[in-house]
Amino acid sequence: MSTVETVVTPVPRPGAAELTELVADIAADAARRRAAGDTEPPEAAVAAVKRLRLGAARVPVADGGGGWTVGELFAFLIDLAEADPDVPHILRVHFGFVEELYRLPRTDDKSAWIAEVAAGRLIGGALTELGANPVGDYVYDSTLTAAPGGYRLNGRKFYSTGARYGDYVRVTAKAPEGGVLSAIVPVDRAGVEHVDDWDGIGQRHTSSGTTIFTDVAVAPEETLPFRDPRAADRPRQAFPQLYLHALAAGILRSVVTDAADVVRSRARNFVFANTGEPRHDPQLLAVVGELDAAAFAAEAVVLAAAAAQDRSFAAARSTGVDPALESDSSVRAAQAKVAIEDFALRAAGRIFDVGGASATRGTAGLDRHWRNLRTLFSHNPAAYKARSLGNLRVNDEPLPLAGHF
Repeated sequence: MSTVETVVTPVPRPGAAELTELVADIAADAARRRAAGDTEPPEAAVAAVKRLRLGAARVPVADGGGGWTVGELFAFLIDLAEADPDVPHILRVHFGFVEELYRLPRTDDKSAWIAEVAAGRLIGGALTELGANPVGDYVYDSTLTAAPGGYRLNGRKFYSTGARYGDYVRVTAKAPEGGVLSAIVPVDRAGVEHVDDWDGIGQRHTSSGTTIFTDVAVAPEETLPFRDPRAADRPRQAFPQLYLHALAAGILRSVVTDAADVVRSRARNFVFANTGEPRHDPQLLAVVGELDAAAFAAEAVVLAAAAAQDRSFAAARSTGVDPALESDSSVRAAQAKVAIEDFALRAAGRIFDVGGASATRGTAGLDRHWRNLRTLFSHNPAAYKARSLGNLRVNDEPLPLAGHF
């Protein structure tokens, strides 16, 4: 762990001019990078997030953070995703880690990382592995073996979102004595290799590919216990799921903006259309209006579900995990997922209804919205969430005690 400088500049408050300027700059940079072929990662955006210490948004003011609520964070994530959905996705593991630091019981090992977060440092994740182990079973092939002064870490991770952009990477691995430990090590430590092999159809610059760990030195203070989310006294882990749908709400805002720009800029219409000017064609205007309503609905649903997260996190920080509040926040996140996904994907496809064949040109880049949404929504299949919600209502069967449900 590094030596942390004294924090002086406050984290901007929600609605601050600095945040408005940041979002505008990130949007402009994303447009520039797309025009140049979309091969450049959002390095400038991540650097700006670190400079403003936005990774400490949920850290209490007394600890040098912004003191934001979950709702305020999610509202900002929607703004950020509208500008460039890759950027908030890069921060997903980090914000989840911050919530863990403040969840009771607090320990000295957890509290030691708060100063790092307050200083603006970011933590990426290397948790998941490709292999035969069931998703959510928390069985890993990566290993921590005992060594002089601590451990040695070996393994290969995939879906390591944000790992190469962070200051630290958090890794889950088998512990020498059995069970699982989390190791948190600098991203540039000897033996850590970030492989730029993420080839998903969307969210292309999130660093979600492979991270390889070869005999990486890990000090005891760089480990934290891994608490199985399936235990009855553990939080439901709905935060990472709802987080993705905040990004979806921001993407839908971009769909509306792009659709309006397409209609406004079209110089000709079909001979059988209602008007000569597309911008005054009532059918095209109706499509844009429907997209606008879809974006509003997605944002409203996400923020309503985020209010449940606020209640469950407030309890976890003050009196301890409240199973009833955790269950409610998990239900709301699952409802949000099932409610949003179909109409969001339809909306991302309907943008082509207002543009004709010209809208399908690669230089227009309008397909990115559907690709990004489809990638986000594939993290946890909605069919399982819908089935579980139905089972809850009909048979009073609680949602599964699994991570990210």
